[in-house]
Amino acid sequence: MTTSSTNPFLSPEQLVERLRRLHAGLAILGPSDLAGRHTGEHPSNFDAGVMAQPNSVDAVSALVRWCHKNEVRIVPQGGLTGLVGGNISRQGQVTLSTSRLNRILSIEPEEMTATVEAGVTLEALQHAAAEHGLTTGIDLGSRGTATIGGMVSTNAGGILAFRNGVMRHQVLGLEAVLPSGDVFSDLTRVVKVSAGPDMKQMFIGGEGAFGFVTKVVLKLEPQRPHRATALVGVSDARAALALVRQLRSLPAVTLEAAEMMWPRYIRDHARLKGLDLSWLEDDAAALLVEISAESVDAAMGMLEEQLAALWEPLTLRGGVVAHSLDQARRLWDIREDSGFYYAEIPEAASFDVSVPPLFLDTYVAELERRLKAIDLTYSAYVYGHIADGNLHLTLIKRGPLPEEELRAVEDAVYTGIRNAGGSFSAEHGVGLEKRYGYQTYTSSQKQALAKALKQALDPKGMFNPGKVPF
Repeated sequence: MTTSSTNPFLSPEQLVERLRRLHAGLAILGPSDLAGRHTGEHPSNFDAGVMAQPNSVDAVSALVRWCHKNEVRIVPQGGLTGLVGGNISRQGQVTLSTSRLNRILSIEPEEMTATVEAGVTLEALQHAAAEHGLTTGIDLGSRGTATIGGMVSTNAGGILAFRNGVMRHQVLGLEAVLPSGDVFSDLTRVVKVSAGPDMKQMFIGGEGAFGFVTKVVLKLEPQRPHRATALVGVSDARAALALVRQLRSLPAVTLEAAEMMWPRYIRDHARLKGLDLSWLEDDAAALLVEISAESVDAAMGMLEEQLAALWEPLTLRGGVVAHSLDQARRLWDIREDSGFYYAEIPEAASFDVSVPPLFLDTYVAELERRLKAIDLTYSAYVYGHIADGNLHLTLIKRGPLPEEELRAVEDAVYTGIRNAGGSFSAEHGVGLEKRYGYQTYTSSQKQALAKALKQALDPKGMFNPGKVPF
């Protein structure tokens, strides 16, 4: 397989000149057009200096065919919210953006499905679905910028994964352009398909390595707008999970969220935001829960009743129920504005792992021990989606770390996860930054199968070179 990531013969300006003649549906931006644009989560996302913005699958196909013929590598880009360097580009490559593939093609209220182009943001689809009393079965803090195509490509998870699964479970069908320029179309709108291997799955979580997603068919679910929110003190994850299980068992209530923040995270963030935590015991973690019911009063009454009933059995360590939408938003801000620490610890090493929920307490304790074994000053911010075992971890130290030190930290974070039945990457993908984790903590058989599939579909290594980890 060819793995070179640049074409040495064409400068960005030369690429722009050639690509602008390809197809009427292609907008081509060059270095001067990209200068000053926000690069998203990584400063090197626009390093190619060339961005193609197609408005149709035919325009995508024309671009890809030309790039395939001329061996110009392609880096797919969506909302640029990726956190693992999956959108990083290099000079000699072309970034292929979904920004003009931004139409909601249909919403079918009776069957509760939506067909959208890949550049539609999650928030835009949520607003459109809300007009029909529906919503998406997945939600993220970056909903305003995250695109459906990007979420498919990273197999995004988010707040509702404990109930509805991840993006893989929401996709009914999709369309994608292969590295050859051919169009793969499987726009089914039904759940039950038992007709051989489900080939669309290779694009879900493939991070653009196997093709460029252009359209997606998604499941929708009824919208439940009547909510009640509480922040509750808990001693550990086991107590939090017991509370979550009780709330999920109630017949007239739907659990909408269960987000846990370990003590260092909740204390430091609340102090920064001026949130009063005088009610929370000193060494307690905080569990943010939200439920929905037939009315706001019913939801709030049920939440208060359940917390009162479980206070002593679970040894809850403080709590506050939001009594206004503004108060609920302030509680949510403490969880969703999770990058607060980068002002003080820029480029801090961060991780996204998942472990079986009952292993959470053991894992967090062992992680702290392993970090201290590297450096006694080491500690981590720990928070995440408690009900599905997804933890976000950030080392409380300014980065970037020297490579040898970073590898030691990665080993501290990833050790034991696979044997416990978890994953070194839960919902952020692999990209460039998690290559070591993929190569070290993924089975050799799985890696070999992925490489064989890459070789079959993209023998020249044209799509997203150097990622995932091709």
